[in-house]
Amino acid sequence: MDDTDVTNLYREFGDERLPPGQRETTQFPVLSKSGTPDWDPETWEFTVTGAVDEELTFSWDEFRSLPNVTQTQDFHCVTGWSKFDCEFTGVRFPELAERAGVHDDAVHVLFSAMDDYTTDLPLEDCMREEVLFAWGFDGSPLPADHGGPLRVVTPHKYAYKGAKWVDGIEFCTEPTRGYWERRGYSLTANPWQEERYS
Repeated sequence: MDDTDVTNLYREFGDERLPPGQRETTQFPVLSKSGTPDWDPETWEFTVTGAVDEELTFSWDEFRSLPNVTQTQDFHCVTGWSKFDCEFTGVRFPELAERAGVHDDAVHVLFSAMDDYTTDLPLEDCMREEVLFAWGFDGSPLPADHGGPLRVVTPHKYAYKGAKWVDGIEFCTEPTRGYWERRGYSLTANPWQEERYS
């Protein structure tokens, strides 16, 4: 697979690029738990904590200086729409995991965000080259209403697994449920199995 175009990852999960129950849109609708939070690049921090050899803290400039990639991905919202060929620029999840030194007993990841949103995924679902902490969208800075300055993108999952305004990850030794997962949304969120709700 070309690591700059990961739109064919659907072949791992199903026969069709458009998951069942989804409709393709050229728009990029805005959905969030609450309003768009303010942020200050001078005080913003990103933390890596939990079951790791070394807990990490990055300033905005430090995070932006990490090795990064630009990928073309598809984006699937649990509310039933999909946007194809989104170009995201950011840091791969495995890059941060490697820097922190994840412990063998870590099994889960909890993502936190500036608006107090949380979401979770099994560690194995995060350790993919397509899971990005994205600050760029289609060649421009990621718009604030789409999660800028930084959001997670998870093209193999429904997008509520990709926290907007993300500011930290915690490596956990047991599953820890996030905001929507505690409210009945699917823990696994596989679009090709229509895993919308638990």
